[in-house]
Amino acid sequence: MRPVTIYVTTYCPYCVRAKDILKKHAVPYHEVDVSGDGDRRRWLVENTGQRTVPQIFFGEQSIGGCNDLEAIVKAGKLQALLA
Repeated sequence: MRPVTIYVTTYCPYCVRAKDILKKHAVPYHEVDVSGDGDRRRWLVENTGQRTVPQIFFGEQSIGGCNDLEAIVKAGKLQALLA
């Protein structure tokens, strides 16, 4: 299984929702809090083109945010993307 990393802030309801989805599907993840971390936030923008959180990576692949994760799950593609 590819490692999952989720970049979050402490005040983001979409981050909570994305973590809940991962937990519901028994997907272990590493959480990185970028609250107040300007360098890490700049890195995310450079690597994803997005300024919002959560930003979720399966291995080195950015899959997007909470809505993107929900769409992957709804399409039945979660396990395939993790393999």
